[in-house]
Amino acid sequence: MSTKLATEKVSITSLEAVIVDLPTIREHKLAMTTMQRQTLVILRLRCEDGIEGLGEATTIGGLAYGDQSPETIKLALDHYIAPLVTGMDARSVNAVMAHVGKSVQGNALAKSALETALLDAQGKRLGVPVHALLGGAVRNALPVLWTLASGDSARDIAEAKEMLEVRRHNVFKLKIGKRAPLEDVAHVAAIKAALGDRAQLTVDINQAWSEAIATRHIPDLVDAGVMLIEQPIIRSNRRGMARLTQRFEVPMMADEGVQNAVDAFDYAADGACSVIALKIAKSGGPLATMRTATVAHAAGIGCYGGTLLEGTIGSIASAHVFAACENLEWGTELFGPLLVKDDIVVERATVNNFELAVPNLPGLGVSIDEDKLAFYRRDR
Repeated sequence: MSTKLATEKVSITSLEAVIVDLPTIREHKLAMTTMQRQTLVILRLRCEDGIEGLGEATTIGGLAYGDQSPETIKLALDHYIAPLVTGMDARSVNAVMAHVGKSVQGNALAKSALETALLDAQGKRLGVPVHALLGGAVRNALPVLWTLASGDSARDIAEAKEMLEVRRHNVFKLKIGKRAPLEDVAHVAAIKAALGDRAQLTVDINQAWSEAIATRHIPDLVDAGVMLIEQPIIRSNRRGMARLTQRFEVPMMADEGVQNAVDAFDYAADGACSVIALKIAKSGGPLATMRTATVAHAAGIGCYGGTLLEGTIGSIASAHVFAACENLEWGTELFGPLLVKDDIVVERATVNNFELAVPNLPGLGVSIDEDKLAFYRRDR
């Protein structure tokens, strides 16, 4: 490693994007798809001082969830972003991201991987954790919920009871919207009745209901014991979200509807949600997510630490961001590493006593397991 002066430029020398396919522990059923594996795009950003920064971009079900797939993320990083940033100063994260933003429209997931890798490298360079680069951690551990998404009530109840027994999770999200509304309500009610006061329940409808169906069945979900309802209607119907938010006392959380700070401002102005799900992937990186959180805080809107089911690299990057957010009253769902059977890191993220510890090592505090990366990479 070189001994450059702190004032000297440290050039980015290369970017390498690797697609990795990891099997899940069980089927994970959402309104738009059923997952049996999770695909990660791992970014390795190398700098002339010998430091490597790690990033991750992950989506759900290829193109089932959004308009970016693992293959298009890799394409954007390899063919468009890498030529733009090679030779730029790796320490100037804002300058690099602004330069990319002028030439690459959209592609928030690829940008998130890049910004994460830049911050990881800079943290390693300075000997500080990423959250220190974001203003410092407000908390050193994060509550993490678990999503029950097998689609089978008995199996979900057994799974939840096991999580409670080992003190891993005591808040559960139910993925609904694929079946008829009354079937989904019955599914939710059965699980809540079985768990009682030992656990809290939220539901994620993943935009599957119309406003009329949501108006009809949200009271049923409340009666079943649901404490939070996530994105019940399509993301483009912000006025409909406002009507639901103002009609019902149960908090409405915007997820797909709020991609970035601009969307957060619009939702706040229209009173279209009580809570915003923060995700580094959809905002375009850790710094971009902090900007979204600042808008939410200014508007008095609660924040929740969301996930696109990232592996350990992406989940720990999110954890650094959520640790630095002043307002995170609704906890997090950084369970992605627990949903896959294996990962490509030396030490996987774990949850104990209902919390995920935030690393205090330089950078993200995560290292690649080269053997596992070689085994799981798609192009092996």
